[in-house]
Amino acid sequence: MLLSSVFLLVCYAAPCIVAGNRLCKCAPNESCWPSTENWNYLNSTVAGKLIQNVQPAAVCYPGPYQDAVRCDYVNSHWRSQDFQSSAPIGLSYPTESCPVLNLTAGQQPAHDCTLGDQPVYTINATEANHVTTGIKFAKRYNLRLVIRDTGHDLLRRSTGYGSLQIWIKYLRTGIVFQQTFSPSSRCSKCTWQGSAFQIGGGYTWSDVLEEAASRDVVVVGGGTPSVGCLGGWMQGGGHGPATHDFGLGADQVVEAQVILADGRVVTANPCHYPDIFFAIRGGGGGTYGVVISTTVKAHPTNKVAAQQLSFAPLTSDSSSMSDFMKAIELIHNAYPDLSDQGFSGYGSWALRSPTPLVYNYNYTLGEEVQSNFTTGFTHTIAIFGKTAPEAESIFAPIASHLASSFRGTLFLNTTYSSFPTYAAYYTALSGIESPIGTSAALGSRLLDRNALLSPQLGATLQKVVGAPEEYTSVNTVFVGGGQVARDGADPYSGVNPAWRTAYVHNIVARGWVPGADEDEKRKVYRDITEVKVQAMKELAPGTGAYMNEGDRFDPEYLLDFYGQHAPRLSYIKRKYDPSDLFYCPTCIGSERWVEEGTGRLCRVEGYMEEY
Repeated sequence: MLLSSVFLLVCYAAPCIVAGNRLCKCAPNESCWPSTENWNYLNSTVAGKLIQNVQPAAVCYPGPYQDAVRCDYVNSHWRSQDFQSSAPIGLSYPTESCPVLNLTAGQQPAHDCTLGDQPVYTINATEANHVTTGIKFAKRYNLRLVIRDTGHDLLRRSTGYGSLQIWIKYLRTGIVFQQTFSPSSRCSKCTWQGSAFQIGGGYTWSDVLEEAASRDVVVVGGGTPSVGCLGGWMQGGGHGPATHDFGLGADQVVEAQVILADGRVVTANPCHYPDIFFAIRGGGGGTYGVVISTTVKAHPTNKVAAQQLSFAPLTSDSSSMSDFMKAIELIHNAYPDLSDQGFSGYGSWALRSPTPLVYNYNYTLGEEVQSNFTTGFTHTIAIFGKTAPEAESIFAPIASHLASSFRGTLFLNTTYSSFPTYAAYYTALSGIESPIGTSAALGSRLLDRNALLSPQLGATLQKVVGAPEEYTSVNTVFVGGGQVARDGADPYSGVNPAWRTAYVHNIVARGWVPGADEDEKRKVYRDITEVKVQAMKELAPGTGAYMNEGDRFDPEYLLDFYGQHAPRLSYIKRKYDPSDLFYCPTCIGSERWVEEGTGRLCRVEGYMEEY
């Protein structure tokens, strides 16, 4: 009992650390940092769910955790999303403070294994009150707080030096189907009258899509099944194979439960906390509150026809390479009209890829002979409510143009497929888990009709892909138009307005060789920001970027990620979290903070009075 009393006295006297003229979050090794007794007490109040974090690859390094057998296991599973998401600080795109080693091959560590910018402690929250307790603890001790679902985050927003992390992956209260949606608070402003799923906690889309398929309905989930339903994917917008026909992930939410910075658990919908409802539906994750439950639309399923198109230069001479780029420009020119006719999907291309992009299967004397192209373009696009012959007929003018214009210089392959339901299509041609576990620099831009038909498109695409030796990857997310555009009329949608006119979300990425030094990485990051993304900005100056797959170092991220909604979202942030308890890089409110060289988070001068 004495420990409890002392704890409360200390907690309510939360120290504010002053560094020069700035206020900072408390960091490890400072006098303000909670004592072992404090952490032990927190552990007891969250049912023993507090974890002192250790890097997943620490077993490969000299020290108390070293274990050669376990290191081999970690090395063999490093690129598995299931493995990374099951560790409290496992990341789909890890930082290099503790990279995995291949001890069997004799690989030796280049440096010590450290936490780097990862949280120090994690609350493995399995109940809502664990989240509330963690929020209050962080607030009382002035700690940097990180909210994490699956860790599937390209911009590393679920990391933070010297922080306490609340992990909601295992906060699961069920997936409940409603044949006809009924708002929990009888909200008369809720206009959705179709079916819905209530998703209670940290489920992934694989969990919900399985439930949807069993009921012959469609939910808009991620193209990657392991993406979490409640976290940054949804709160940042969220796209998937069904987006063009049914809308972005954020626009599917008809109600949510949110834990605010003061610890209150509220229901957000158009009648109750409508500003929070607006903010979490596309205004960015991890900064307004902790979403612990959502209710999302479910739509009737339909038949789907799909096209798989790929092409590659037959030789590396200038004529073939020039035709290759012209063909890519032609396809991009066609996307707006294809979208208006119902097509959508995903593609990728590169001038040089470390792995094959396009496959050519020839059958000679009964044997399969495979020719692979590491320079190439490929996309899979689909159309709801059509058969394969109907889809082929719609695409026929473009196919004819490709065949007649590039005969003799490009390998070209096209196939069409029909599926009885969306679930069958998703299982066969989407829903694929790509290998993870490596780091890269990336940026993106939302491209509207004007950009895709611009005379400057070809030159821009050339600048974006760069030279072959850069190994640049370009991903074409062709999901705009359709319902995405129509949902711009929703007054409760916080999605970047640039989505409403975009047809393509264009992503560019570059990596680096293992062991690359910081100078080399900085060169790659600068190339992405200053050359490739800048070229796309000049092509599409009036649009923006998708925050979940954007440039982490975009100097104009508030405008590019949030558009005209930024001032309103900032007002909501200040209203519900005036002291910025919730923080993540590039999120609303992050402009008031700066990370020092050590990683410690401090207020930008001029914002001190708001703390």
